[in-house]
Amino acid sequence: MARYPSVGGYSFGPGGISPAVKILIIANVVLFAMNVIVGEAMTIALGLSPKAVFTQFALWQPFTYMFLHSTGSFGHILFNMLALWMIGTDLERTWGTRFFVKYYVITGIGAAATSLLLSIFSDAFYYSVTVGASGAIYGLLLAFAMYFPHRILVLFIFPVPARIAVTILGAIAFLSSFGGPGGGVAHSAHLGGLVVGYLYLKGLRARPLDELKYRYLKWKMGRARSKFDVYSGGRSDEEWKNDWKKHIH
Repeated sequence: MARYPSVGGYSFGPGGISPAVKILIIANVVLFAMNVIVGEAMTIALGLSPKAVFTQFALWQPFTYMFLHSTGSFGHILFNMLALWMIGTDLERTWGTRFFVKYYVITGIGAAATSLLLSIFSDAFYYSVTVGASGAIYGLLLAFAMYFPHRILVLFIFPVPARIAVTILGAIAFLSSFGGPGGGVAHSAHLGGLVVGYLYLKGLRARPLDELKYRYLKWKMGRARSKFDVYSGGRSDEEWKNDWKKHIH
């Protein structure tokens, strides 16, 4: 997706790549190259197979599957890595590397958990093998829409606000989940990434203990500013809270 700045001109992407995004892209590309060389055996061992998870206790697969991609073409990994760079970089800059990586892994595993849960009710899911970072990417898209709702993204060929783009992608993932065996599995994982990302971010905002810690920290900072006659420059309550959240993560 291309990104437009809010004022004047056209910009493609967020600029320089951030540290965790760079490492994730390198890891995905290296494993893709290895997968092309090794072949299907690597896909079976590291891709997400509900049957293998439940009967062979392949508990690593809900993590490793998100670093593999279809070797049938370059399109799968190309678009996922492009999206990771374009939306992940801004999120890592906003959150910091530690929280960004944690969120990426949680949404990727959450997408895998969705497929595992659905496999209990469907043979199409149970015997499928899923690969790709798309579940985590959809989680990043959800976060991007929450933090930058009015940022303009190009969805297919149309420039639309991020919140609208993610709503459309979520609706497509939901409706496509009822499609054929292959497509339904993939789109359900996408939907799982969106849902888990939303619940995780909303859960962070709803933690009462974190809210108390924030209030206490703000009170101490206020006392320090008064003592030394230092002023915040008119920063809002929300800005202080965002700064505090960066420190706790």
